[in-house]
Amino acid sequence: MSETGMVPALALRGIRRTFRQGRSELEILKGIDLTVRPGEVVALVGPSGAGKSTLLHIAGLLESPDAGTIEVCGQDCSAMGDEERTLMRRYNLGFVYQHHHLLPEFTALENVIIPQIISGISHKDAKDRAMEILNWMGLSERLTHRPARLSGGEQQRVAIARALANNPRLVIADEPTGNLDPTTTERVFATFIKMAREEGAAVLVATHNHALTTHMDRVLTLEDGKLVPYEPE
Repeated sequence: MSETGMVPALALRGIRRTFRQGRSELEILKGIDLTVRPGEVVALVGPSGAGKSTLLHIAGLLESPDAGTIEVCGQDCSAMGDEERTLMRRYNLGFVYQHHHLLPEFTALENVIIPQIISGISHKDAKDRAMEILNWMGLSERLTHRPARLSGGEQQRVAIARALANNPRLVIADEPTGNLDPTTTERVFATFIKMAREEGAAVLVATHNHALTTHMDRVLTLEDGKLVPYEPE
């Protein structure tokens, strides 16, 4: 998939994270090393409570580790302040969650336009880009519908379109299909694959759906605070 020397979209080295529970400490991440390159789709599997969401939050600069370094698109983000992290997320990262968090008072089209406007894109260009992505996802007939008039699968596809709107170098998806039916789940994962292949985005997705891991370039399991290659049963 990757070319020798290509700058990774994400490079985590020695990531550690410990949580306190009363008088005890629970070490969730025990020296995680992970590299994801442009155009690569990496799946992260593991039981609930293993630390997948914590790892994704750290990779997405939403949470800080206790130790280790985080590089996004070749930039060391470990010592960045809040403002620098916000700008890095705005211009280089796209997030997709299990719950779509669309703005209910705006249409599907407007939900995808807004993050582009915030990033300084003109309204015309933002609208053109939003229509392109939503059409790409089979939502051309739903552009003017507000979230309440969309199905769960349609809402999630709008959320993915929003995550892609600013052409992120790295897309992080945390259980994005947990509430979707099998057909829509397949379509969402196909979208991630298409993003990587056609737009060169790196995709890191946590999922409980082991049946879909055959579509991924790599599949890793988070076990006892470490990442190991996934071995199907």
